[in-house]
Amino acid sequence: MISLDISAIKLVGFDVDGVLTDGHIIIDDDGRESKNFYSRDGLGLKILKKAGLEPILLTGRASRLIEIRAKDLGISEIHQKVDEKWLVFQAILKRRGLEPHQAAFAGDDLIDLPVMTRVGLALAPADAVPEVLAVAHFVASASGGRGAVRQMIEFILKGQRLWSGIVKRYLTD
Repeated sequence: MISLDISAIKLVGFDVDGVLTDGHIIIDDDGRESKNFYSRDGLGLKILKKAGLEPILLTGRASRLIEIRAKDLGISEIHQKVDEKWLVFQAILKRRGLEPHQAAFAGDDLIDLPVMTRVGLALAPADAVPEVLAVAHFVASASGGRGAVRQMIEFILKGQRLWSGIVKRYLTD
């Protein structure tokens, strides 16, 4: 694993099911899917973007709900139905002129390991599988879809000494 340098992070990738959601996928009798997203995680993603760090969604499943949520949060880059996440993430880095040590990735399951073991900062929710927890630089105390993403974002922004300025902006509005 690459050494930890939070100040170098410019891009943050997030898995969706199990990280941005609690991992439950609800499908009704008509085949309509629903997921739970946590509002504080959403505000955290907006804050991350305002701070100049681009959030990217990279998921193994495809869902219209993810497109709707990304649009609501102002996230322009989403990749769905991705089996080999590292290949896609590597292409994103190359296109943006970034090196792996300048990226973070949040994952919760085995499919996320190839990215997590190559980026500068590996993040995981508390309820990630043991193999993911073992490689994570930061493990949130919250579970996926229940505030873990917000904790991850605060960890990065505090590590880059940006958090107190963000909080001050909310206090003066």
